[in-house]
Amino acid sequence: MKDFVLKYRYPFIIIAHLGLIIIAYIFSFYLRFEFTIPEEYFSLILKTLPLLLIIKLGVFYYFGLFSGLWRYVSMDDLWRILKASTLSTVIFILTVVFVYGIHGFPRSVFIIDWILCTSFVGGVRLVSRLFKEIFKTSTRRRAKKVLIIGAGEAGIMVLRECRNNPNMNADVVGFIDDDPAKKNLRIQGIRILGGRENIPKFVKQYEIEEIIIAIPSAKGQDIRQILSYCQIPDVKIKIVPGLHKILSGELEIKLREVKPEDLLGRETVKIDEEEVGSYIKDKRILVTGAGGSIGSELCRQIVRFSPSELILYDHNENDVYFLEVEFKTKYPKVKFETIIGDIKDVGLLKYVFFHYKPQVVFHSAAYKHVPLMEENVIAAVKNNIVGSRNLIYAAHHYRVERFILISTDKAVNPTSIMGATKRIAETIMQAKARFSKTKFMAVRFGNVIGSSGSVVPLFKRQIEEGGPITVTHPEAKRYFMSANEAASLVLQAGAIGKGGEIFILDMGEQIKIIDLAKNLIALSGLKPEEDIPIEFIGLRKGEKLYEEILLDSEKDKATKYHKIYITSAEDFDLHKLRHQVKELERLAEIMDEDRVIEKMKEIVSSYVSNKNRDQI
Repeated sequence: MKDFVLKYRYPFIIIAHLGLIIIAYIFSFYLRFEFTIPEEYFSLILKTLPLLLIIKLGVFYYFGLFSGLWRYVSMDDLWRILKASTLSTVIFILTVVFVYGIHGFPRSVFIIDWILCTSFVGGVRLVSRLFKEIFKTSTRRRAKKVLIIGAGEAGIMVLRECRNNPNMNADVVGFIDDDPAKKNLRIQGIRILGGRENIPKFVKQYEIEEIIIAIPSAKGQDIRQILSYCQIPDVKIKIVPGLHKILSGELEIKLREVKPEDLLGRETVKIDEEEVGSYIKDKRILVTGAGGSIGSELCRQIVRFSPSELILYDHNENDVYFLEVEFKTKYPKVKFETIIGDIKDVGLLKYVFFHYKPQVVFHSAAYKHVPLMEENVIAAVKNNIVGSRNLIYAAHHYRVERFILISTDKAVNPTSIMGATKRIAETIMQAKARFSKTKFMAVRFGNVIGSSGSVVPLFKRQIEEGGPITVTHPEAKRYFMSANEAASLVLQAGAIGKGGEIFILDMGEQIKIIDLAKNLIALSGLKPEEDIPIEFIGLRKGEKLYEEILLDSEKDKATKYHKIYITSAEDFDLHKLRHQVKELERLAEIMDEDRVIEKMKEIVSSYVSNKNRDQI
């Protein structure tokens, strides 16, 4: 029966409208003459009815009234019905006047017919929608109680999705909005309860099971504050994905769990794709550390610009293997090579640069874990300094067009081995840039949130184990970026570099580690201190309370390009620097850790080592 109705739905719709038009027209005469129509008017009805049907059916067809689904009627549908009914009535009046003349025709019938026809055509749709809602409510299993944060357009779209999508099984209890003028108002029957500070009260009062954040304009600070009020056990928190991605004025309403990246709450990075494509398209690209968080994200974004070949270089075979599997599945048309090797291996570097002839190099390979490098000074020097030098010299010798070094904010006034080694790598790069045709540049940014070396995976593991979460200091702050955001700006920086610059990515405000820990506990449906204790363990060797992005000497020279700060190249004595690095390499080979640290202090005057003494 259902298939039969669907097959002949269009004729049924036309017949239904035909009946509604006839009923409305005849009934308008009954109303006009108080349900007793004089006999002479029956002939008038029969004479004008065919004309009315032709006009109204034609106009209704023009406005698309036969193609809509009645059970999904909207304000747009009702507006089209009003326009179609009004236009058809005007045309009918003009035709009657022109063909039959207005004499003897009851004028009020035109108005009554317009009211009745509009009501019947619109009403039958509303009744259909009403039955759909009643049937859906009666057949739906017990729905979870939901609270929507944000009573704007996004919140309304979430409400509609909750009502129309049975898979969501959600019963929206109320809205939360900070605008006091909206309090106690209703949206589609759902009340705006109050501001975010009242979330715990309403969750308890209405037995809320899920909170949905739907605020497209929210900044990271707002998201983190909202989450601070949502630290309620057994309450799930979801968010409208792509919080800052409003594409063509439409929001995608497919809810997902809140991710750590949402806590940053920054606008989507927009890069000049034409600029980036100009130096990547049809080029051979080498990415070191390709299996890491930044390296792998760089590779994923690079393939969008159609390189002729992508060379994945990493010493970790597992990372490269999984990246290779991903690329074979997702990007089967991209030509790529995998190199398992170490950047300290000069012979392998010579082979790779001679055999594959890369035109652009992204150097992401590095030891980045601060406390670990404090205990492994020689490994940090060999990899981050000597390995980077080998790569820089190879790029120069084999005439690479562009070389982008991935650096860190910890290279600014470093207090750690890792920071000092990255600052020396920056120095080698800037010194080489002065005499090379290769465009060397470095990109400096903070922690990649959610990466394997960041605090987020550690905190998640500690939460899963029931705590405690270990935080170094209650005032410790860090810059954070998502891998996607960092990789996009690295690509943009690579396009605008002329040679010797250090680019510093705009990372917004620093985030307190303690706040990040509390938010992650809340996202797990637990309560800080009560369910998961937080323990302060003190700053570890090499760590700062907060990070910096510019050296004192760089601040006056920094300029801004979109979300990127640009510092010009500094002057270095290349001959002296070469000898210093050579001596550093020799000391590392004989494992003389103390003299290695002294030599790094000589090269980087701002480096203050915390090695072998307690943090303050």
